[in-house]
Parts: sequence; C-alpha cells; structure tokens
Amino acid sequence: MAKPAKARKAGVARRKRRILVLHGPNLNLLGTREPEIYGRETLDEVNRRLELAARVAGAEIAFFQSNHEGALVEAVQGLRNRVDGAVINPAAYGHTSLALRDAFLAAPTPFVEVHLTNIFGREPERRHTVLADLALAVIAGLGAQGYPVGLRALVDRLRAG
Repeated sequence: MAKPAKARKAGVARRKRRILVLHGPNLNLLGTREPEIYGRETLDEVNRRLELAARVAGAEIAFFQSNHEGALVEAVQGLRNRVDGAVINPAAYGHTSLALRDAFLAAPTPFVEVHLTNIFGREPERRHTVLADLALAVIAGLGAQGYPVGLRALVDRLRAG
C-alpha cells in the first residue's frame, strides 16, 4: 500500500533552487552565426526564455558565457555550495575539454548538458561528449527550446531529491 503524500504546511514556500546557466564558445554569436544550423534566436533571447522558465519553475537563475576554456573551468569550480545545479551548453568544448570534465568531477554539482543541434547526427568528431556520463541528462537537437526543457528537468530532479 502506498504511503499518503505529506501535506505541505499552508504558507510554507518551497525553497527556490539556484541554477547557473553556462554558455560556451561562440554562443555569444547566436542568431547570426550559421543560423541555418543554430537558429535565429540570439543569446539574449535564449536567456530571456530561460528567465521566464525559471520563474515558472520557482528557480533563481544566473548566466555566464565565455569563449575561453579556463573561464568556464573556473565557473564550474565555483559551483560548489553556490548553486544547486547548472545547465551547460559547452558547445565545442563538450567534445574535447577534459579540463571542463575534471572541473565537474572536482566540484560535483547536478547538471544538464544542452546542445542546440543533434550532435549525434553531425560530423564524427561532434558525436560524443566528454561530459555526458556525468550529466543528469543530455538534451540535443531541440534548438533553443532545449534550454528550458533542461532547466525544468533539472529543477524537478533537484526537488525530488
């Protein structure tokens, strides 16, 4: 027999989950760089979409974008005890950066990896990710819509414990 769900006390709000969204190299050029592949939505538009999704999910959200591997590594190292989880589009670094992978291992934080394109249907060197086995999920091929999908899934998993 299933146990009844515990009722939440009236007036007690759930704690907002703190989420950092990390955008990797060249994502600052979204909307103008190869729009037939990456879409026409700009990074600012993606972030606004995520702000709305965060409000709906009851999460606090912050953003960081860098074209520099070391800056992304330092951002990941700083996740511990600062946020509850992360959404990352490592872009090309997802295929190559052992330094980024090591940073996630050193600062274990639940995260979802997002790719705008279906990396598994692209060139052979893009068909793998060095972060996938560490991630709660990998979302690929949904374009900019993959970000809020990843955010909602992450927040749901964090709340579930």
